Amino acid sequence: MFRNYFKTAWRNLLKNKAYSAINVFGLAAGMTVTLLIGLWVFYQYSYNEFLPDHGRLYRVQRNFNSNGDTLTFRTSSLRLADALRDGYDEIEAVAETDWMGPHGLMVGDKKIYQRGGMVGTEFLKMFGFPLLKGNAGSVLNDPYSIVLTESTAKALFGNEDPLNKMVRIDNKNDLKVTGILKDIPGNSTLQFKYLVPFSYKELSSPRGKLDHSRFDNNGFQVFVKLKKNIPYSQLAPKIRMITHTQESMNAKNSYVTLQQMDRWHLYSNYVNGKDTEGFLEYVRIFTLVGLLVLLIACINFVNLTTARSEKRAREVGVRKAIGSAKKQLVFQFLLESFLLILIAFSFALLLVQLLLPAFNILTEASLQIPYSSLTFWSLMAALVLITTLVAGSRPAFYLSSFQPVKVLKGSLSQGRSHSLFRKTLVVVQFSCSVALIIGTIVIYRQINYAKDRPNGYELARLMELDMNPDLLRNYNAFKNEAIQSGIVSSMTTASSPATDIYWHSDIEHWPGKKDNETIEMGVIITTPDYFKTMGMELIAGRDFRNEFDSVSVIFNEAAINKMRIKDPVNQVVRWQDGTYVIAGVAKDALMLSPFGSADPTMFLIDTKTASSLLFRIAPGVSTQGAISKLNTIFNKYSPAFSFEYSFADETHAAKFKMEMLIGKLAAIFAMLAIFISCLGLFGLAAYIAEQRTREIGIRKVLGASMTQLLLLLTKDFLLLVLISCVIASPLALWFLEGWLKQYSYRINIGAMVFIWAALIALVIAVVVISFQTLKAAMMSPVKSLKSE
Repeated sequence: MFRNYFKTAWRNLLKNKAYSAINVFGLAAGMTVTLLIGLWVFYQYSYNEFLPDHGRLYRVQRNFNSNGDTLTFRTSSLRLADALRDGYDEIEAVAETDWMGPHGLMVGDKKIYQRGGMVGTEFLKMFGFPLLKGNAGSVLNDPYSIVLTESTAKALFGNEDPLNKMVRIDNKNDLKVTGILKDIPGNSTLQFKYLVPFSYKELSSPRGKLDHSRFDNNGFQVFVKLKKNIPYSQLAPKIRMITHTQESMNAKNSYVTLQQMDRWHLYSNYVNGKDTEGFLEYVRIFTLVGLLVLLIACINFVNLTTARSEKRAREVGVRKAIGSAKKQLVFQFLLESFLLILIAFSFALLLVQLLLPAFNILTEASLQIPYSSLTFWSLMAALVLITTLVAGSRPAFYLSSFQPVKVLKGSLSQGRSHSLFRKTLVVVQFSCSVALIIGTIVIYRQINYAKDRPNGYELARLMELDMNPDLLRNYNAFKNEAIQSGIVSSMTTASSPATDIYWHSDIEHWPGKKDNETIEMGVIITTPDYFKTMGMELIAGRDFRNEFDSVSVIFNEAAINKMRIKDPVNQVVRWQDGTYVIAGVAKDALMLSPFGSADPTMFLIDTKTASSLLFRIAPGVSTQGAISKLNTIFNKYSPAFSFEYSFADETHAAKFKMEMLIGKLAAIFAMLAIFISCLGLFGLAAYIAEQRTREIGIRKVLGASMTQLLLLLTKDFLLLVLISCVIASPLALWFLEGWLKQYSYRINIGAMVFIWAALIALVIAVVVISFQTLKAAMMSPVKSLKSE
């Protein structure tokens, strides 16, 4: 019997090739979107789960109360790390690390510049990053050792066994390779190409042994691993006030918390000291989008199947007349739906495989279809079955409900209720599509609004290098030669790159300071020519006189406003036990988020503190020519390091990466949603035109014009699309206003957004419908009347 059901289902699919093709393509497109989004969502949720004890790993964080607002910092002190090691039975291990920045590695004439970490001896035992060679308990014991990842070992040693061989770091010391790590996967929060013991950082520190005595020397990361079956709630109250043993303003206004590793990636936004949904919000949005696109495809199936019910009515009547039960007919139609959806799923799987490389580039992920996973195939089976039930149930129960007497007499009438049901589904389809169009327009407007915002400094032709020991030692010679060659117009060093602020600190005293008031602001340590090189304007006072002007400080407008200082020039402030005179005030520059306000910032002079080298290419010099000549000069003064540079405008543009990704994905999914909706509209238009062939012929004989016929056939569909626009607009407005609230610098959503979205939807609908309506309207009346 099942074989007969299958044969009948297959014959019906082949008999109606056009409508079967529309349904297959529509469902395949919907499933492709759902599968791609599903793989991406799973990838985001799987962050760090490859580590064996990810549920017991925590990051130490400091919450700082600043005038009623709680700020959260991931920077910690070595003193805090030492304190956590002592006297807490709940803690199994503690590891301190630096911020895992790039260093120069050299083996013979091979040199690379890659990101690596300097980590405590417990780091690998705590995290469990898989080692291919070496023992996690001992590979970091020797201060002059290094653990490489597979790819780094390959880059430095080729096919040779790297164990026990030497690698020179920063052209300073030779380190022995004691272990090889498996390459770190993309869904790891911590990314590095090699690990060096933290004890090496202690020994090689230019200022001698690192300071373990102060809680406020916050320049490191600290990680904690709890013992098995110990909840964080048991430890939290014990460590909350750990820093209050120190008599300092910072300690009195701060408290310590831990964040579980499972929350690092998705809960990245902090509000008043608590981690809230950051990236998770976008994951949920696209999960909803994937389900909506699949729903649109299912609606297509329901509409096209029920609209063509009269074609199957006589079959149902005959089957019932010869004894077929309703449940048998329901099973027959569900099997047809299942077969069609299974074909669509096969196409979708093929499309996903073909699209994954491009999708991975777009999302900067490493997604792949887990063909060997039983869980994956179980989920896919559930997807096919659920889609069959969602898309196939209505047609199955509707078609099987026909009364044989009425059907065989030819008196079948679907009634207004069935027509209304189909129209409602079309409205739902296009409402989702129009909402996606509105969302796409608003996202791109917000991105362009922030991109067009004045930055407060000149991004064009501004380049930067990471500072290294050789370059720092030869900085003046390098600067002089670069400027004298005419390649560079100005050069400076800074403790942060042009488009970021690495260091934040608290001002201890300023004129007009209130009791118990604190102000946290960015700190940039620089050398002369910083403001000239950056293209930043001083609106009051003077620039730094020279490299010895170490008692002067320059604040930006936001800092002066926050301190409420009138006539700031020559006023005195205190910071970190030092006294400084305000030399000038710089115009605000957007060095952090392009969507937020300028960060209050102070600038000071120190020639020994530099992590970035900033320089501006001289006017009239070609960029490629400048890079080539600078590479030569760089290799002269820093031969052990590779010339790795970046452009400030590209770094700034990267700050829009998340918004650009959202915009691109929204645009793609909106186009697919419209495409799927239009497939259904095309099928319905073809069916309606077929049903009204005789009516069209009679109207043409009676003198109806082409315009009148086109209006007759399209007005109902266009009305449905217009209703969809009316429904989608307030829903999209409500959602998008909530999304925009996260940006302090944002657009106002005007009426034109909704008008444009409606026009786009209407134009597309007209184009799709017109193909069928023109064909029907242009048919000869003789043929039209003969066709009945």
